[in-house]
Amino acid sequence: MSHTLIQLQCGAQKYDWGKLGATSAVANFAAATDPSFPVEENTPYAELWMGTHPSVPSKELSTQTTLHSLLAADASLVGADVASKFADSGSASLPFLFKVLSIRKVLSIQAHPDKSLAKILHAADPKNYPDDNHKPEMAIALDDFEGFCGFRPAKEIKAFLSAVPEFRKVVGDAAAVAFENGVIDEPATVADETANKKYLQALFEKVMTAPAATITSEAEKLIGRVSAASATAVCVDAVLDDLILRLNEQFPLDIGLFCGVFLLNYVTLTAGQAIFLKAKDPHAYISGDIIECMAASDNVVRAGFTPKFKDVPNLVEMLTYECAPVEEQKMKPAGFARAKGDGVAQLYDPPIPEFAVLRTALENGKTETIEGLEGPTVIVVTEGEGTIKTADGSVCFVAKPGFVFFVGAHTDIVYDSTSGTLVTYAAFCEA
Repeated sequence: MSHTLIQLQCGAQKYDWGKLGATSAVANFAAATDPSFPVEENTPYAELWMGTHPSVPSKELSTQTTLHSLLAADASLVGADVASKFADSGSASLPFLFKVLSIRKVLSIQAHPDKSLAKILHAADPKNYPDDNHKPEMAIALDDFEGFCGFRPAKEIKAFLSAVPEFRKVVGDAAAVAFENGVIDEPATVADETANKKYLQALFEKVMTAPAATITSEAEKLIGRVSAASATAVCVDAVLDDLILRLNEQFPLDIGLFCGVFLLNYVTLTAGQAIFLKAKDPHAYISGDIIECMAASDNVVRAGFTPKFKDVPNLVEMLTYECAPVEEQKMKPAGFARAKGDGVAQLYDPPIPEFAVLRTALENGKTETIEGLEGPTVIVVTEGEGTIKTADGSVCFVAKPGFVFFVGAHTDIVYDSTSGTLVTYAAFCEA
């Protein structure tokens, strides 16, 4: 009999930037189905991985069989169309990786290669680029979140070059003047946008290749001025002054103060808001708990706020250099016609084939049916309590925060809320 609905046990990653102990949703979720999982007060718990990625494979809770093995034994769970479309991933692998992140410290400023570049990087340097896939990703806030995403509009960067002498010194006056005189604030044609990208790339390269001594000395001056300021904002916006001081506490005198704060959009999200980050877009998460979904890859090209390997030449060469206001980075959830019942269903559907995410919220005593999807689904419960079952009632599980489930292709499922508002996030793929 097919395992059309199974409960999973999922592993946690303990990266330095994760929230500590029981303050981490990741730690609490990992412990929800594993009584032996230790939640230690001073240990950072950063990511809960849900899927078939070999680094932290999810397992069926009752048998401890990996999800990968279950899919390999029964191809119908993935669905023929999805398996065919994503044959490169392997028929027993999901085309997406689903995560919960609990962020206490800023992650590295990074970007991910597209498929063609990923193949080149993996072949040339498999140690730093462990696979040949791209990694577009989406983040949905579970609570208040802040991050960097994409390059700021050109006129904002110009304002920083004028108002922040330390930033201008890192860039160099010649590159600053070239950007100020050459870039078009409101590009009207493709030629305008192409020219703007070249000016921005030149500016970004100047920051990323500035001598370490220059970064250190100018960061010291910047932190000194921001620390001494009282009524007047040093960096155009008092919110950014506060951000600079917080980031500097985490990564003192780091290049990320310049390539992050002054070149990238600073974004804040509240629960339920989302951003999509396509391949080659620079970004960094700063704080909060989020749901994250991405193509199944672990390729990262880093720029700042990290002690890890920085591949500056590839980074400078690969980025899109598209400038857009921060509001354009946010996603607008849509309704979902295949959700039937009393709940509120919101679909986050990025412009890529590997995944979409469905959020459902169901008040106490209410019921919601999700009609069978064409491909595989992974569900995580984040709030409330209830049950999740197949429509025929043959399989039924209790649903609590941190519980994770796999649903095979073409399987109708039913949610019942029994305490509070039952909130679930479901990552799925359809051909």
